[in-house]
Amino acid sequence: MCSRSREASAIFQLFSTGIIAGIAGFASSFTLVVAGLHAVGASDDQAASGLLILTVMMGLVTIGLAWGYRMPITVAWSTPGAALLIVAAQGDVEFQAAVGAFIVCGVLIMVCGLVPALGRLITRIPQPIASAMLAGILFPICLAPITASVEYPWLGLPMVVVWLILLKVAPRWAVPGALVAAIVAIALTTDGSLFGDAAVVPQLTLVVPVFDPILIVSLGIPLFIVTMAGQNVPGFTVMRTYGYAVPAGPALTVTGAASAASAFFGGHALNLAAITAALTASEEAHDDPKRRWIASVAAGTTYVVIGLGAGFATALVSVAPPIVVVAIAGLAVIGALITSVRTALDAPEHRIAAIATFLVAASGITVIGIGSAFWALIVGAIIMAWLGWRRKTGVTATPAGPDAAPEGAGPTAPESAAPAAPEKKL
Repeated sequence: MCSRSREASAIFQLFSTGIIAGIAGFASSFTLVVAGLHAVGASDDQAASGLLILTVMMGLVTIGLAWGYRMPITVAWSTPGAALLIVAAQGDVEFQAAVGAFIVCGVLIMVCGLVPALGRLITRIPQPIASAMLAGILFPICLAPITASVEYPWLGLPMVVVWLILLKVAPRWAVPGALVAAIVAIALTTDGSLFGDAAVVPQLTLVVPVFDPILIVSLGIPLFIVTMAGQNVPGFTVMRTYGYAVPAGPALTVTGAASAASAFFGGHALNLAAITAALTASEEAHDDPKRRWIASVAAGTTYVVIGLGAGFATALVSVAPPIVVVAIAGLAVIGALITSVRTALDAPEHRIAAIATFLVAASGITVIGIGSAFWALIVGAIIMAWLGWRRKTGVTATPAGPDAAPEGAGPTAPESAAPAAPEKKL
């Protein structure tokens, strides 16, 4: 009886961990996905379709990879990619052209899986530059809780207070708790018409893509880079931390192909998960590493079921003030912002290049129709190359002491300020 009881308890642990991972993964950032799709021109129906296809597709791909390789592999949508959509959307953007950029992003991810040399090239983008660009993308999003609390205190303050309380007592549920608080506040201020006339029945909307070269450069390529550097690389790292050697080629090929297919229905990008993978791949799921893949299958199944409620989720977002929607997402990505900033500024010799990258990405500028994320990479690379060449030729002054930063870079971080563990998208 004792052995049966232990086995039943272990099975319950596997499935409950997977279900929690699926719920937390969706609830923590779905508002950011919807807001991002709206920002690049999606209608409510198209945004609901995009959320539906992303949720269901990442569930199916998670089940397939976890089952096929008997590893707790978990797939998620690109959270920094969704933030990029908000930052990159300067002026009017046709959603058909955005979908064309999504397809290009998916194809590039797939090619990285088929051509390992390309994948290695992308992952060799200097970490300070990649992290600084991601921090610049996330920064305006993380300002939203402050703005919402001032402009709509009856909506913004309750979710911030709940988030702070749960961050102390139950950190994993801080963002879902803030979401619940926001839903209650919105329901109390909409006179009983929470969903209005919005369509809540799950439905896919086919979008015929338009391939605009300018938008591909300003949106598609940066989306590809932040998804690879900000999601896939941490995803592989987390799995290695728990002793799982995920086959990079097949994983990238499958997620890239799924991303390209999802784009036709409004989805932006899929990738390996980090935090949800840390849940399903850890001892928290099961003591036996060989059985933890079951938790990922449970998480994938949960995603598929939740996807059927994408219409409700989008309808909820559509009745809330846009800044409040972004504020919920801002609370979800604060951890990612902290990690990105610390990683970007960790190497004293690259701090000027990193902060320049951050400032350009956060500025939201558009030059010849190309958004700030792309120009941030260019500016950061130029400054890093220039300062590196000056050091090699001995032009720069020698720092005053062993811990001194380059001129103008400000005080250095203490030795203990090592980069934090990946905080990326659920």
